[in-house]
Amino acid sequence: MKSFLEIIQDRYQDGQYPGDQYGGAAGGDGRGLPTGDSRNFMFATGIECSYPTIEQGRVRRDLLAECGHYQHWRKDLQLVKDLGLNVLRYGLPYHTVHLGPKRYDWSFCDEVMQEIRRLEIVPILDLLHFGVPDWLGNFQNPELPIHFAEYCGAVAQRYPWVRYYTPVNEIFVTARISGRDGLWNEQLKTDQGFVTALKHIVAASILGTQSIAQHRPDLVVVQSESAEYTHDAHVVPSAQVKLENKLRFLSLDLLYAHPPDADVCMFLMDNGLTRAEYNWFMAGEPPGYQVMGNDYYGRNERILLPNGKMSQGEDVMGWYQITREYYDRYRKPVMCTETNIFDAEKAPDWLWKQWINILRIRHDGIPVLGFTWYSLIDQVDWDSALAQKLGNINPCGLYDLQRNPRPVAQAYRDLLMEFGQITIIPHAEMFEVTDRPANLKVEV
Repeated sequence: MKSFLEIIQDRYQDGQYPGDQYGGAAGGDGRGLPTGDSRNFMFATGIECSYPTIEQGRVRRDLLAECGHYQHWRKDLQLVKDLGLNVLRYGLPYHTVHLGPKRYDWSFCDEVMQEIRRLEIVPILDLLHFGVPDWLGNFQNPELPIHFAEYCGAVAQRYPWVRYYTPVNEIFVTARISGRDGLWNEQLKTDQGFVTALKHIVAASILGTQSIAQHRPDLVVVQSESAEYTHDAHVVPSAQVKLENKLRFLSLDLLYAHPPDADVCMFLMDNGLTRAEYNWFMAGEPPGYQVMGNDYYGRNERILLPNGKMSQGEDVMGWYQITREYYDRYRKPVMCTETNIFDAEKAPDWLWKQWINILRIRHDGIPVLGFTWYSLIDQVDWDSALAQKLGNINPCGLYDLQRNPRPVAQAYRDLLMEFGQITIIPHAEMFEVTDRPANLKVEV
């Protein structure tokens, strides 16, 4: 008597089973450039748009100008499409748009946003990126949250088709460099300056999100924040390093109403946060679907050496392990919202290493929605954190300042060709009510 397998092979030969094209061994495997399908993983890049002031407010850094975007914005948007990307972190120039209370200049934004929509690029709109308009002064201004909320509502009303927002980019970094490191904006070097900036910026983000939600109740907030960690190379760990590794969570603690540790609360209270303000932050999360965007560069991870010097500690833990710490704390869907390296030749290797971090965290079952190489075009003076206007070109873009591709552009294209149609989470397509046939073959 023939076995069941012999009978099946007599009928269908070697695996030519009717219906198998809808899944199983012959289904799709996630290869191919992104299609824009809502089920797909979000592959993105961004336009560098920082605009802090330096030299006690006398000099405005405007990276949209310094990197040539105002001149080449049409070309830049086309490069996004040519590469095969459908998602773009894009920052409107807040410092030039918001002219005063309820006064706006939309001339540049309207042109760009129209083209973004025509090209069917999905923008993640970045509304405050390291600086404020001159008339608002700096982040010590307690009126910032109210005025910024009005601006956010005006943006959402003007571009009602936009769903994805980053109200304030890297809140922690903005407050630290402006209020504690003394490099930008108010240029203070005090813990009180840091806490004051932090509470004003987080409040601005919360009120801004509430304003957007009035026009887009289904908004998705992709909160880009620096994923940081300091290792201590001392046999007796430093109390300061222990505190710093807790302070890195502060912006998200206040934003997501997560009670900080006791020593962090004492730090906040010692430096100007009142009990009433604390209770206000802890009242609840802002509206919208919240995505925790974690930015990772080699310099985000540091090692304090016995001689007191700080060494770069890239990839000791890496994006995967650091992001796991953030995820375990907040339990939010994750996106890698920034990464790059200031070495054009090493950039392809860095890209693939960061992508493997994404795959690793997906295998752990953590919902990671997207990946971003930041930025599309080379940057300027980020080797000195924009503190000095020297004109140094940082070769970290997918393209150089002449809009010629760097090696990492082809590497990203290769990555997209291999993984561009994977779903946000394995089997995510089954949760969409649709009559499309199933076609997922493998878990990635």
